[in-house]
Amino acid sequence: METETSSDRSDDHVDVIVEQWGRERPEVDVSAMAIIGRITRLDKLIRPRLDAVFARHGLESWEFDVLATLLRHGDPYQLTPGQLLESMMITSGAMTNRIDRLEQRGLVKRAKSPSDGRQVLVVLTEKGLETVDAALVDHAANEREIVDALTSGQRDQLVDLLRRLVHGVAEQPHRE
Repeated sequence: METETSSDRSDDHVDVIVEQWGRERPEVDVSAMAIIGRITRLDKLIRPRLDAVFARHGLESWEFDVLATLLRHGDPYQLTPGQLLESMMITSGAMTNRIDRLEQRGLVKRAKSPSDGRQVLVVLTEKGLETVDAALVDHAANEREIVDALTSGQRDQLVDLLRRLVHGVAEQPHRE
């Protein structure tokens, strides 16, 4: 079993915030801030590193997401706009805009479905395939570097915990 070292537990900004709330409002349970605060801080630390890799390939993160979605669905690298929409969880207007912009750059093209001429397919072009494939290799290496602070076992544990958190949050009713 892996043991925690003192450097693993060193105070950070989130610890300071939780401790301050504990002093000022001890009756309020702010323990979840230790998790949510770190997730938020991680996003702020990680996002620029991801964006830098995409920028080296002339892409924005949303462009990589669309192109990578087509790539990971396999040859012939095509999906309907509806399938892309389902996979990416954005509005249909946003998807149309994204497809238009990628098509203008020559990274995707629209084609009629051979099985149903009324259906439109979004197809990864050769340029799009080369671009996303190169970006994917660098993106995967970048993400591995980001999580290198954790051992393999810790990464597995974190994946499991985050999966549980995502499922738990998704099942909760949303209160406004």
